Amino acid sequence: MPAFPDPDPARFPAFPEAAREAVRDAALRANLRYATHTIRDKRARAVAELADWDRLRAAGKAVKDRTLRHLDRYLLQLEESVTAAGGTVHWAADAAEANRIVTELVLATGEREVVKVKSMATQEIGLNEALEAAGVTAYETDLAELIVQLGHDRPSHILVPAIHRNRGEIRDIFRAEMGRWGRPAPEGLGDSPAELAEAARLHLREKFLRAKVGISGANFMVAETGTMVVLESEGNGRMCLTLPETLISVVGIEKVVPTFRDLEIFLQTLPRSSTAERMNPYTTLWTGLGPSKGADGDGPSAFHLVLLDNGRTDILADEVGRQALRCIRCSACLNVCPVYERAGGHAYGSVYPGPIGAVLSPQLRGTGSPIDASLPYASTLCGACYDVCPVAIDIPEVLVHLRERVVQGGPVTRRGVRVRIRPARGHAAERAAMRAARLLLDRPDALRAGERLLARARRLGIRPHRLPGPGRAWTDARELPEPPPEPFRDWWARERGTATRTGSKDRKGDDGPK
Repeated sequence: MPAFPDPDPARFPAFPEAAREAVRDAALRANLRYATHTIRDKRARAVAELADWDRLRAAGKAVKDRTLRHLDRYLLQLEESVTAAGGTVHWAADAAEANRIVTELVLATGEREVVKVKSMATQEIGLNEALEAAGVTAYETDLAELIVQLGHDRPSHILVPAIHRNRGEIRDIFRAEMGRWGRPAPEGLGDSPAELAEAARLHLREKFLRAKVGISGANFMVAETGTMVVLESEGNGRMCLTLPETLISVVGIEKVVPTFRDLEIFLQTLPRSSTAERMNPYTTLWTGLGPSKGADGDGPSAFHLVLLDNGRTDILADEVGRQALRCIRCSACLNVCPVYERAGGHAYGSVYPGPIGAVLSPQLRGTGSPIDASLPYASTLCGACYDVCPVAIDIPEVLVHLRERVVQGGPVTRRGVRVRIRPARGHAAERAAMRAARLLLDRPDALRAGERLLARARRLGIRPHRLPGPGRAWTDARELPEPPPEPFRDWWARERGTATRTGSKDRKGDDGPK
């Protein structure tokens, strides 16, 4: 079975259909264009300040690749380090097991409320919904996540989940919904950033002071010391990580790094790639409980680390696709992607939108659903995502690799079992075209005859700008190149013969292209 349930086709249609609806929303396109261009321009200036950016990028890639090659060893070292520091480590094979573990840990405290640091891993497994089913309310404390939660919405960006909302929409959400979740919005709330931030601060303050359980993810885990690392920009994370009595962190197994020194690389590349800052405003590091924890110490008196697989070891088995596990969730690829800028994050039908989502979601969930089968095609393959990636993930290469999987239908590995995925519907014509091309390219005489036929058609004034039948949909969106006046083989034979007769160059033994 998939790592987590396939999306409901009624809610998450194939990407072309979802994108078609999104691009009709002029307000959405305006919000996305303004936000992504602003972030990308600031990032470019921040990165240009470092003369050794390319070396930092290569070093980050090397650290991640080395970690993934020896992931089993580093995870066991991490478990030993966290346990030695007073924490408790839990292993979760999939979303259901992770949700069960966290729910049981929360219920054991007797609490029915938790505060959360922004975490994509908990969104991936649907933790808030699982807690709600058990009678526990989870409060998001990141400003953008709070907007999404109060608006009964879905995140649309990795770094700025509410990027699709403008200030007026956020003001209206706060006015209508804050009172249902706690302290209501101030009377006469305006839409200036300062007023909105103050309203969120007042609303969340009582939750921080009341909560006994905090839930987080982590940007990095240090195997050497058992240290957890969370980077954030608002200070809400620091409140969630230090005030509650119990802290539960749900982290994907790929977030481990071998040594504390390895953090040096990522603490330079992540802030510049994500928020375009030289240094992250709030970087919180904690190691288990430590000798100072307890009745008179600071921080939680109980720490639980839930290590989440949920399909990651299956990705690790794919030599091409595994590079997606290098991702440090900076969102730089989203901000330069022309497809994301126009379609927005909701069209991707996943908690991971944009280019990285187009390669990560189909590997975590398989390509059996319409949305996951279409995600590898949600790209122009322009390569901008690869150029800005701080760990050099070749997203276009993985996209092409996944397109091959979709067309051919597998095989892939799911939770240790090798299965063959049924090819997605709608690709019959593409598979037929590829088979026809293979037959033609395997027969030089037939290829030569086809080339000459096209050249003669050009001389007769025939311009095949629009293909017939199933090919029409392809040419409706593209311009076919003009056929050359003669086949390359004929040109080569003529030019080679002329050169030999004039003695301009000795080509003896050169038979030209085969």
